[in-house]
Amino acid sequence: MKIKLMKESIEIPSGVDAKIDNGVIEVKGKQGTVKRRIAVKNIRIEIKDKMIEVSAENARKNQKTNLYTYAAHIRNMMKGVTEGYIYTLKICASHFPMNVSVAGGELVVKNFIGEKVPRRLKLPAEVKVKVEGDIVRVEGADKEITGQCAASIEQLTRRPGFDKRIFQDGIYIIEKHGKKLK
Repeated sequence: MKIKLMKESIEIPSGVDAKIDNGVIEVKGKQGTVKRRIAVKNIRIEIKDKMIEVSAENARKNQKTNLYTYAAHIRNMMKGVTEGYIYTLKICASHFPMNVSVAGGELVVKNFIGEKVPRRLKLPAEVKVKVEGDIVRVEGADKEITGQCAASIEQLTRRPGFDKRIFQDGIYIIEKHGKKLK
C-alpha cells in the first residue's frame, strides 16, 4: 500500500550547523563534525529554518523503512556533535599483569597472557582514547566509528578456544554512552 506523502522532521539544536551537498549531509557542533552519505531514490532531505525534513512521496514499505532509518541516523549525528558518545572498557588481568597504552595513534597491549609480542590497534583519527588505570575511555562524535573502535579494542584481546569462565583476561566494554552493560 502506497502512502501519498510521508514526512519526518528533525529539529536542529542551537549551536549546530547542518548542510546538504550532493547527497552528503554534514553536521557541525561543539564536539566535532560528522558527515554521512545519504543518497536513496524517492527520499528527499531538505533543510528548512532550523528543521531537517526527510520525506518520501508515494512511499512503499521499503521507502518507509529507509526514511525512518535515515531520520534516526540524522538524530544520532545531532546528538554526537552536541553531547558526543563515550564507551567505557575495563581491563581485566588475573594471570599476567597487562600494560595498555596509547601512543602515536595506536593502542598497544603488552604482556597479554604472557605474550612477548605486543598487540597493536591503529585508532581512527575521529576518536579519542584515554587509558586511566584499569579503565579505557573511547570518545567521539560519530556513533558508528566510536562504537566500532570500542568493539575493535575488545576484539584485540579475544582468545578463541579458551574457557571464558577461567581465562577472563582481556578488555571488555562495560558501558555504552551512559548505559551500563550486565
